[in-house]
Amino acid sequence: MTDRIRHEDFATTEVIRPAAVLMEEATRLILAGLTEDDVHSGGNWWTTTGVWRRYDRPWPEGSDEPGPAVHLGTISCVYDSPQRYSVTIFRASITSDGVTANWTVDALCDDALRFANLTLASCPRALMTPVPQPFRQRGEVSTPVSPTGRG
Repeated sequence: MTDRIRHEDFATTEVIRPAAVLMEEATRLILAGLTEDDVHSGGNWWTTTGVWRRYDRPWPEGSDEPGPAVHLGTISCVYDSPQRYSVTIFRASITSDGVTANWTVDALCDDALRFANLTLASCPRALMTPVPQPFRQRGEVSTPVSPTGRG
């Protein structure tokens, strides 16, 4: 199946900040659960590396297309970040059909995270570090600027 999902297909998109971080054991459990709940074997999830899509029903038997199954939402993630064998969830999107069916970003994420007994609210989060100071050339002295901009 070709990836025909476009940004415009989503009614709502939420950047998960700070990002949810799944460490190795949780990652293993969730990926195994999503595999068991695959649309090709009677489940509701179609996953590829970095993209997990939730449908309202399984795809027709033997089909590589969703047929009457309705795409409800997508979770975007990065594998092996911040360390090997971890997954970082950074964005979740709900389609118009998902909104109509009362899906939310939290509900979508919770449905995937349930395989590790996690919710989006209980999931460990990425550390947010302050933005680094701008680079200065060696020997350069910074001159404070007054609020009026007149040195």
